Amino acid sequence: MKQSLSRPRQCWDNAVAEAFFGTLKTELIHLHAWPTRARVRHAVVDFIEVFYNRQRRHSTLNYMTPAAYEARTIHQSASEAA
Repeated sequence: MKQSLSRPRQCWDNAVAEAFFGTLKTELIHLHAWPTRARVRHAVVDFIEVFYNRQRRHSTLNYMTPAAYEARTIHQSASEAA
């Protein structure tokens, strides 16, 4: 395995992950008191699979959901291959 790093003083490698975790904390984690780890684990999975990927629109994807963007990309790839 080889670690991927950008040049010194350039932080773009982590930008996507940092943005996601910031959204997760702002829109889910900090809004509730979590009585158990199991509850927060279940809530995070629901947040990602149900809301973040299928309902929340992303400006970097032309305001499409990740699921819709992926479906469009797969459809375009299949059309180009035919």
